[in-house]
Amino acid sequence: MEKIWFKSYYEAVPKELDFEKVTLPEALSRTAKRFPDRPALLFQGATITYRNLDDMVSRFASALKAIGVKPGDKVATLLPNLVQHVVAIYGSFRAGATVALNNPLYTDRELEHQFNDSGSTFLISLDLLAPRMIELRKKTGITKIVVCHIRDFLPFPLKQLFPFVKKDMHKKVATSADVLEFMECIKKYPPIDAPYQPKWDDTACLLYTGGTTGVSKGVQLTHGNLSSNCQQSTVWFPGFDQGEEIAVGCLPFFHSFGMTTAMNISIWNGWATILIPKPEPKPILDAIDKYKATYMPAVPTLYNGMINFPDLKKYSLKSLKGCFSGGAPLPMETIRNFESLTGAQICEGYGLTETSPVTHINPYGATTKAGTIGLPIPNTDVKLVDVDNYDREINTPGEPGEICIKGPQVMKGYINRPDETAASLRDGWFLTGDIAVFDEDGFFSIVDRKKDMIISGGFNIYPRDVDEVLFTHPKVVEACVIGVPDAYSGERIKAFVVLKKGETATAEEIIDYCKENLVKYKVPKYVEFVDDLPKSAVGKILRKELRAMELSKKEK
Repeated sequence: MEKIWFKSYYEAVPKELDFEKVTLPEALSRTAKRFPDRPALLFQGATITYRNLDDMVSRFASALKAIGVKPGDKVATLLPNLVQHVVAIYGSFRAGATVALNNPLYTDRELEHQFNDSGSTFLISLDLLAPRMIELRKKTGITKIVVCHIRDFLPFPLKQLFPFVKKDMHKKVATSADVLEFMECIKKYPPIDAPYQPKWDDTACLLYTGGTTGVSKGVQLTHGNLSSNCQQSTVWFPGFDQGEEIAVGCLPFFHSFGMTTAMNISIWNGWATILIPKPEPKPILDAIDKYKATYMPAVPTLYNGMINFPDLKKYSLKSLKGCFSGGAPLPMETIRNFESLTGAQICEGYGLTETSPVTHINPYGATTKAGTIGLPIPNTDVKLVDVDNYDREINTPGEPGEICIKGPQVMKGYINRPDETAASLRDGWFLTGDIAVFDEDGFFSIVDRKKDMIISGGFNIYPRDVDEVLFTHPKVVEACVIGVPDAYSGERIKAFVVLKKGETATAEEIIDYCKENLVKYKVPKYVEFVDDLPKSAVGKILRKELRAMELSKKEK
């Protein structure tokens, strides 16, 4: 396919980039020299300048080295968007470690798999989770845990009052040789004297995504992947000035979308990032209004939540210059309502964990097409192939095919999964599993998914993950989940359950069981009990048949 999308590029955006071979830890050092007194992180009234951040990162790298972290070791994080999370990620880079990013909402069952799969030997954890993690580490290879408190970087007098006012958000953890305090590490160790210089192709981080086999798989992103995608995303937004912008950090940094489009892009460009640990409409609106934020990446559910917030009129959002949306389709009504409120353009885009994640964005400052994922960003090649025949490339506008991506942001592969890596990567092309079409102007639209995947609130959920848990319920003989349309979240999970002979159960009972074993966004919203599930001739449960059945109910 000729790169017909170039004709729709905004004139200020280059078609090809000559990438700076600067890794992110090097970028932080450079930014700290250029903008030492500029705010880097804004958190609950506290300001961390780039000079402060660079110093803390170097001290934490020194602490990691002192407690035994060696180049190539895996350091796991289990944190929301706090100052400590940024320091932990970049400090691990400077110590030569690979960061394994984990969702703090995950259950012990899910975390046990990810800690062991990644080979993590060190963990940076929130204090509220520390007692569980101290117990869980017996089943993993983790030897040392560094504990962080939300109050650590609060300004006076909030810091002093926090343990008393917010008792449910603070936990004192007894320290030992193997359980350390984050702030003590920062105070005790001087800046690292010889920071590790990672190579472009070294693995920088592991991010976990759903697995078709029922377990999540670790995506290996290199320092080159992260730096390249940061540079690609930066040039897409001309008019955003270095050292001047204020970004809303409401997307979690343990997710590739938040890591690249909020944390990394800000550090690369010397922007301030407002840290929002719990992404909900009120703290986001508070942050925009208070700090006069100019840039915000978010998922559609957050834009919807802000628009429909009861006290929206109390907030001024006019400081926003531009926004980025991804993770799920963005309704046209949401775009119109948000842009009329703020005057800021929302650029809908697309990406995957395996692509660092950004591959497509609607043009900023130029003609966009609502309902599309936009255009491939610079240095990103895209082709559509026949779903049943990879060798047949589709070059006709409007004809659907599986979207394949090639570019510097494409992952190294899945850790410990050579077969899945080989199936997903062919001659440098990543097969996304998403079915798309393109139009005469080069704009792409996702029309279907080849993989069984549910997208709820911007999170990718492989149904098999939920099926596996349902199958372990003592009263369940068979189960299968699908995604059903939802105006707020895009999709919600519905479970079809066959009970064992003679058993009875309620929907609440099944849902409560899932809550004990799955992260919140994977828990079914609806449960329907059925006598049997549709199956193929060889006994395979036909998820597509359940979808068709559900669709026919809606049409009646």
